[in-house]
Amino acid sequence: MNQDATMNENAGKYQGLNRFECREKLLEELKEKDLLIKEEKIIHSVGHSERSDAIVEPYLSKQWFVKMDVLAQNALKNQKDKDRKVNFYPERFEKTLNHWLEISHDWCISRQLWWGHRIPAWYKDDKIYVGLESPKEEGWIQDPDTLDTWFSSALWPFSTLGWPDNTELYQRYYPNDVLIAGFDIIFFWVSRMIFQGLEFTKTKPFKNCLIHGLVRDNIGRKMSKSLGNGVDPMDEIEKYGADSLRFFLTTSSAPGMDVKYEPEKVKSTWNFINKLWNASRFVLLNIEGYNETYENLKLQDKWILTRLNETVKEVTENMEKYEFNLVGATLYNFIWNDFCDWYIELSKLNMNDTSKTVLVHVLKSILIMMHPFMPYVTEEIYTKLPNTEESIMLSKYPEYNQKEIFKESSDLEEIIDLIKKIRKARLENNIKENYIEYKNEVLINNKEIIDKMTKNVNINNYKSLDTLKFNFKGEIVTLYYDNSSNETAEIERLYKEKERLENSILRREKLLNNENYVNKAPKEIVETERKMLEKEKQELEIIIQKLK
Repeated sequence: MNQDATMNENAGKYQGLNRFECREKLLEELKEKDLLIKEEKIIHSVGHSERSDAIVEPYLSKQWFVKMDVLAQNALKNQKDKDRKVNFYPERFEKTLNHWLEISHDWCISRQLWWGHRIPAWYKDDKIYVGLESPKEEGWIQDPDTLDTWFSSALWPFSTLGWPDNTELYQRYYPNDVLIAGFDIIFFWVSRMIFQGLEFTKTKPFKNCLIHGLVRDNIGRKMSKSLGNGVDPMDEIEKYGADSLRFFLTTSSAPGMDVKYEPEKVKSTWNFINKLWNASRFVLLNIEGYNETYENLKLQDKWILTRLNETVKEVTENMEKYEFNLVGATLYNFIWNDFCDWYIELSKLNMNDTSKTVLVHVLKSILIMMHPFMPYVTEEIYTKLPNTEESIMLSKYPEYNQKEIFKESSDLEEIIDLIKKIRKARLENNIKENYIEYKNEVLINNKEIIDKMTKNVNINNYKSLDTLKFNFKGEIVTLYYDNSSNETAEIERLYKEKERLENSILRREKLLNNENYVNKAPKEIVETERKMLEKEKQELEIIIQKLK
């Protein structure tokens, strides 16, 4: 604000001078009249405007205040009532609210701005009038100040619904269900909505308050204009799409925690969307002549329906607690691993009306659960599926169904675990062809799955080949394979590993035999060296036995 002396008509001979000229003249007059005791340089903090860089100095003026003692106490009393209180997620932020209410001072609500709600006060001579309408007499001048932004926005939960009239919207939507706010405005906005809601409507303005963190740059700094580290969301949307950015921002941190903006993670989400898109294309290309039926469910069908139900239950529980990071992780794991990597591959073994029905049902449920996080992609895919609503937003959210929890699905879980072990062994031993021998009834009944997922083939004279053994439900599963072509390369690899371990063991032994090192080095480091030495000796013994 301009604080020149020209603002005061009673400035006398100082009228017309700016504050700096005025100070110089005033100092000269004090000296002339011998009223100056002493001059002393003082180092102190001087506020500056962040926009104009002008010096900001105190300026006394009349302002409007709201008396806070009763309002704050009403809000605190309300928070102590379990049935009436606003529930915070995470719960710890309720302490922040209560702390501010406990130490609150009278609230200055007038602002010297040119926008906002005008202060409803009028002046005439020494008289002041406050009301909804201006005085009818002439000569009254309205206060040029506006209400504090937070005073106006605190009215939002009910003023937008037609209050003070008891409208249909007000009856239906007040109190609101949930408010989402950053932790940095709990005092500025959340607390003021609460005590104004209680004051004007006699009830809380919303049932729950979800607190989110701040979006920071990739090294943890708060984004700001001065640092120039902000990210234009439109640029990121141009690169990766709106759904990628939305999923990243909503699922990358727990409630109340800050999130670092990392483009690599947004790109990773983009890859995830591509995975879902390609899986949807597979379903759409393979449901010609779709005829919905759940008869003759195969083991893989029962397994994916069970996993879907478990996912629905977990997602619903975490959605109700606003744990969107856990929801994102659960959906990601189910979509990528269970549905795309396993069920889609297993459905290719026997594509019939039942498997088509299960594919459509599971994909539809996935899209509905993903829709709050990826609205555009899910809407696009959903409208192409059979037997759907006009829009995904009109669809019913999936519900946990105890009838679709099949006990035998655990058999497939163990089969998948076995297949993973066999695949790992094939990769580590560079196995091109293998034959698997088993006597377990579960594996025999699901031979088609085993053969498909492990590239199992019949090999003549397999008994003479190299073997690897696995445990399945207490029984031995044997994998036979021809390792003759890999033997030379494997021996060479083992000798190199043997040499590396021998050199490392020799170095550690010299180090641990050095009393000076053992006595002066931190005990935990010395202990770690001893454990590593023992481990490497065991590894060396295994390699020596393999070479023999």
